[in-house]
Amino acid sequence: MAADIDCVVLGAGVVGLAVARELALAGREVLVVEASEAIGTGTSSRNSEVIHAGIYYPQNSLKARLCVEGKQLLYEYCSERGIPHKRLGKLIVAASPEQSAQLEQIAQRARLNGVDDLYRISGAEARQLEPALVCDAALVSPSTGIIDSHALMLSLQGDAENHGAQCVFHTRFSQGEVLETGEFLLQFEGDEPMELTANCVINATGLSAPSVARKLRGQPAEHIPQAYFCKGSYFTLSGRSPFSRLIYPMPDSAGLGVHLTLDLGGQAKFGPDTEWIDREDYTLDASRADSFYDAVRRYWPALPDGALNPGYTGIRPKIVGPGSPAADFVIAGPATHGIAGLVNLFGIESPGLTACLALARTTHNALAQPPHLT
Repeated sequence: MAADIDCVVLGAGVVGLAVARELALAGREVLVVEASEAIGTGTSSRNSEVIHAGIYYPQNSLKARLCVEGKQLLYEYCSERGIPHKRLGKLIVAASPEQSAQLEQIAQRARLNGVDDLYRISGAEARQLEPALVCDAALVSPSTGIIDSHALMLSLQGDAENHGAQCVFHTRFSQGEVLETGEFLLQFEGDEPMELTANCVINATGLSAPSVARKLRGQPAEHIPQAYFCKGSYFTLSGRSPFSRLIYPMPDSAGLGVHLTLDLGGQAKFGPDTEWIDREDYTLDASRADSFYDAVRRYWPALPDGALNPGYTGIRPKIVGPGSPAADFVIAGPATHGIAGLVNLFGIESPGLTACLALARTTHNALAQPPHLT
């Protein structure tokens, strides 16, 4: 018997939609299934909306390669489709001579990743660019930008649907199994519970990816990582921003520090910070603003008291816990777990938005790999 549908993509975030588009453009029959009421309600809409250059990631990592590749694809796609974006550039600032010595390490890593447009400036030169900024030295990243992530997701959804894909919402994957025929039997709960068979399954559910993978029986459990939730809060700035570029402090072990980003309307926001949590919870604790004032004043001492307003929170879908080195993206396809037609996307945190089109290509390629346990 033929499967009910060729490809099922679980998750309608930016990566799931990019994968659905990629498959649909290749002529595959695609159904996108989303538990929430709309596209991109999770990590995809709760981030800094930054197009990253590819600076910080370890050489030869998926994050490094797909960020650099995805950045180029994304700028081209935005230009072709009229998706709002700006190549603002950013400054990575060193607050002290000790931190300044680390800037060359960052620049060297960027060069190894294929990011060759960074250049170093002095604190005085940084103040010429951004008069409100106080720092000892800085790296300038001209290719860093910002994007309207929702407009991007609407465009990806439109492309996919224009090539035959369908999206269903309020539908949660409950369980499934790999059949002896090689097809997948999938069961869903929601407003209209359903059961169907598919030839291939892409698990692009972000925070839920490990738990969703465990509900699909027949996979080797050792290839499914533990999920860890790292929450980040954002605060917005009252009034006009004194900065025209993105301002990033030196990175820390869990992220890129409390940085200043701008939206397309020029509104400044700060974040994210780092808070390890046990479950999905987007509540914003307004008292966290105290630590934000301390962090931001290291590079903007003139930040006025009372200028920060609670914004929103996001959660990084991590697959390593606190104190561990950051994990790479995991694209677990047939060559990883031995099951034809299945790709699990684990740990797709930043730079997932930047890399979404490159992630989609790589996921499509992973589907074509022969099953082989590694």
